[in-house]
Amino acid sequence: MCAGITLYDPLKNWGALNGKPMCIGIIGIGGLGTMGIKMAKAMGHRVVAISTTAAKKDLALSKGADAFVASSDAESMAAEAGKCNLILNTVAAAHQLAHYLSLLKTNGVLVQLGLVPEPHQISQLQIIF
Repeated sequence: MCAGITLYDPLKNWGALNGKPMCIGIIGIGGLGTMGIKMAKAMGHRVVAISTTAAKKDLALSKGADAFVASSDAESMAAEAGKCNLILNTVAAAHQLAHYLSLLKTNGVLVQLGLVPEPHQISQLQIIF
């Protein structure tokens, strides 16, 4: 139940239930991430699973992801650049949000769900565009 509401609430809040197809990115393919993949897919959206390496690719695809991005691979990131309307970040380890901004469409939204022990650093130039 906890994982379900943690992912359902931002999906609802940011328009995933409005009937308009979206591209939804899910960063982190653990318990929360796999729940997010299943929910976004069940809502009829294109789902992009995002993890640091390809080790979680098969799991993500088996849960319903339409595409997979290994964020440590520049080519993989470039293939999905500018496509996500909404990204739900479930990672609860030190990382930088700025790394994922290139995946967002103009006016896209990145929602931080995982608790992170260090501050995120984001350049204003990255979010202006």
